[in-house]
Amino acid sequence: MAIDAPAHGRTETEQEAVTGSLWSKLRPLVLRIHFYAGLLIAPLLLIAAVSGMLYALSFQAEKLVYRQELTAPAGDRYEGPLSLADQIAAARNARPDGTVTAVWPATGEGTTTRVLMDAPGTPEGSSLAVFVNPNTGEIRGELPSYGSSGALPLRTWLDELHRDLFLGDLGRNYSELAASWLWVVALGGLALWLGRRRASRRALFVPDRGAKGRRRTLSWHGAVGLWAVAGLVVLSATGLTWSRYAGENIGAVQDQLGGATPSVSASLDGSSGGGDHAGHGGGGDHAAHQGPDVGIDRALQTARAAGIDGKMSITLPSEGTGYLIKETDATFPVHLDSVAVNPADGKVLDELRFSDHPLLAKLTRFGIDAHMGVLFGLVNQLVLAALALALILVIFWGYRMWWQRRPTKGRSPVGRPVPRGAWRKVPPLALLVLAAAVVVIGWFVPLLGISLLAFLAVDVALGAVTRIRARRAAV
Repeated sequence: MAIDAPAHGRTETEQEAVTGSLWSKLRPLVLRIHFYAGLLIAPLLLIAAVSGMLYALSFQAEKLVYRQELTAPAGDRYEGPLSLADQIAAARNARPDGTVTAVWPATGEGTTTRVLMDAPGTPEGSSLAVFVNPNTGEIRGELPSYGSSGALPLRTWLDELHRDLFLGDLGRNYSELAASWLWVVALGGLALWLGRRRASRRALFVPDRGAKGRRRTLSWHGAVGLWAVAGLVVLSATGLTWSRYAGENIGAVQDQLGGATPSVSASLDGSSGGGDHAGHGGGGDHAAHQGPDVGIDRALQTARAAGIDGKMSITLPSEGTGYLIKETDATFPVHLDSVAVNPADGKVLDELRFSDHPLLAKLTRFGIDAHMGVLFGLVNQLVLAALALALILVIFWGYRMWWQRRPTKGRSPVGRPVPRGAWRKVPPLALLVLAAAVVVIGWFVPLLGISLLAFLAVDVALGAVTRIRARRAAV
C-alpha cells in the first residue's frame, strides 16, 4: 500500500489546479499518511495476512490431518449408538488418570464423540480430547483440544502464529498494530483511488492491462484494493474487538450500551455464577460433583426437551454447579441456545436463548465468528483466504510502486516520499476537526495513537536534520 501516482502524469500542483475542492487540499496529507503507514506497517500486515490465510484453510486441513480421530468407520453400527455414559466409561478406561470435564456428542453418522479430560501432560490451556466411536466404544485417538471452539493442534498452532507469533502478550502488540492500521491504510487508499481522474468508469474496477510500468502496477494495486476494502475494514474492526488494549475499550463501551454477552447460570445455589465453569474450555480444576446425579443421558434428555439440539457441548457437574448444555453450531443461522440442568432431579435450572442476547452482543458474536471463518462455513473460509491473498498482492504492488518511483539518477535507491508540509494546505477548520478525530481515535485505539505519534516524532526529527544540512550546505 504505497504511494499513489498522479493521474495522467500530472504533478500534485497541477492536480490541485484542476479543482479547488477540499479534497484537493486534503489529498497530499492523505497521500503522505498512506505512504508512510503502508511502508512501515505493511510488514506486520503481510505476516497477519499470510498467517490468517493459513488459519482460514486449517478448518478443512484438520478434517484430513485428523481424519482418524474425527471419523467413525461406516458399518460400525451394531445395536445403535451407545449411551453417553457408556462412551464416557470407554474414555475413562482408556485414560484412567484423567478427570472427565465435558463431552461433545457425535454430530451425525460417521463422526466421533469427543470426551474432554483434565489429564497429566496436557498442554496448558487445553483439555485432553479422547475420541470415541459412539457405536462401538472404540477409542479412535487422543489429541489436545483448545478452547470452546475445540481447535486441534494444527489449527491452534496457526492461531497462535496469527495472534501473537508465539511471543505471548508481547506478540499481541504486532497483531493489534496490524488491525489498528489496516482500516486507516485501506480507507486512505480507497479515497485516493476514488479521487483520481480516469478515462472511464471501468478503470475504477478493472486493472488497466494496457498501462506500462508504475501506472500498470498502480492499476492492479488500486482495483484489487477497491474490491477488497470492505472486507479488510471488517477484518480490522472485528480483530480489534479481542485485541489487548483497544479490545478493552470496545468491551467497556459495549457494556455501557447494554451489549454485554449474557451467560446461563449453572449454579445450584441460585447465584448468577457458574455459566462457564471449569472444564468447558479446559485447563481448570474440576472438583467432582458430590450428591445425587441423574446422569448425563437424563440431563441430555431434559436439554432436548427444552429445545437444545444439534451440535452441542455438555459440561459435567462440578462442586456447586449442574450440567451445562450448550448448542455450539455457529454457522448462520446460528444455534447457540443453552440450558443448565440440576443433577439431583434432572430439571432445568436456567436457560438462555440466543434470540434473547442484546443486539450488540449478537453483532459482536457474528463479527468474531466471521473473522474466525465459522459463521458461513466453507464459504466464509474461502472468502477469508481470498481477502488475505488480495491483501498480500496489494502490499506487493505497493512496495513495487515504491521501488519503481525511485529516481533513475542520483543516490536514492528507493522511491521518494511525499513532500513534507502537506498539512499546511488543509483549511484550519478542517485541520482542527481532523486533529480532534485523531485524538479521540488515538485514545480509543491506543497502539494506533502511540505509533502515529512515533511516526510524527521521527518525521519532525528527519525534517530538522534536513534543514540543518541544507543550511550548512548553503554556508
